[in-house]
Amino acid sequence: MVDVLSQNEIDALLAALSSGEMDAEDLKKEEISRKVSVYDFKRAVRFSKDHIRSLTRIHENFARYLTTYFSAQLRTFVQINVVDVEQLPYDEFIRSIPKMTILNIFEAEPLEGRMVLEVHPNVAYAMLDRMLGGQGIAPSKINNLTEIETTVMERIFARTFDSLQEAWKTVIDISPRLEALETNPQFMQIVSPNETIALISFSTKIGDTTGMINLCIPHVVLEPIMPRLSVHHWFVSQKKERIPEEVEILEQRVHKAKLPIVAELGETSITVHEFLNLGLGDVLTLNKPVDEGLKIKVGEKLKFIGSPGSIRDKMAVQVEEIVSEGAEEDYDE
Repeated sequence: MVDVLSQNEIDALLAALSSGEMDAEDLKKEEISRKVSVYDFKRAVRFSKDHIRSLTRIHENFARYLTTYFSAQLRTFVQINVVDVEQLPYDEFIRSIPKMTILNIFEAEPLEGRMVLEVHPNVAYAMLDRMLGGQGIAPSKINNLTEIETTVMERIFARTFDSLQEAWKTVIDISPRLEALETNPQFMQIVSPNETIALISFSTKIGDTTGMINLCIPHVVLEPIMPRLSVHHWFVSQKKERIPEEVEILEQRVHKAKLPIVAELGETSITVHEFLNLGLGDVLTLNKPVDEGLKIKVGEKLKFIGSPGSIRDKMAVQVEEIVSEGAEEDYDE
């Protein structure tokens, strides 16, 4: 960000130029001189700040959905929040996670490639303990999963991808599907070690147990939809095409909607004294001739002109004219 000089700094700079302490030509040369910045090819920058902000917004929603899902499944206090979204080489991610952890490898059509949802053993075993009737306490020593534990884990995390699908709906409709569950990071190689990934880290609290959940998304997976992660995509309104079934349901509901219809015989004004003394048989003179049509309003809008009558001993009104939008003002006058 460009620094803004205060008024005192501007005055001091002008005074130095006037006194000869500083040379304007030297300042121009410094400005023209090429600025060199260090670039690490092992940490290639593939995601812009704009992309990182979009990924943060998407996965903040994902965190809220996960909080609701796990709270209902585990029947205990669960809190999940996004704490960091960064880009780094895949190899650095593998080296940063425990040697024994829960790795949910999944795909999300139509995106090509595999992604990983890494769950810290403390969090995973606390979930497992709750699902099997315990208090949700992680064991002090982490052992390999048994077949039963693996099956329970797969069922727990397979349904978390419904929340991921919901969170990504604003960008693209994806269909996440759990491919495998691993516990050793060394046996998992979804991309080359130098491939840049987006790493979304979630702080997770289940009862008194805390830990991290990390979502690893390789750049090569998101590359086809990178333009959709821009601010322009988020804030430019897009018209959603309605499917025929939605249109038909909407039409049915409109047809069943009830609207008040009022036929006005006319209007008149009386005093409060006259109103209090009204009795059976009194006649009120209206402001409209007998041979003039009645105004028929739908809601508050004048829509028809009709004449009074009766059908089967019930009062009725016959529509004789349809009032167009332009002619409505003439009738109101």
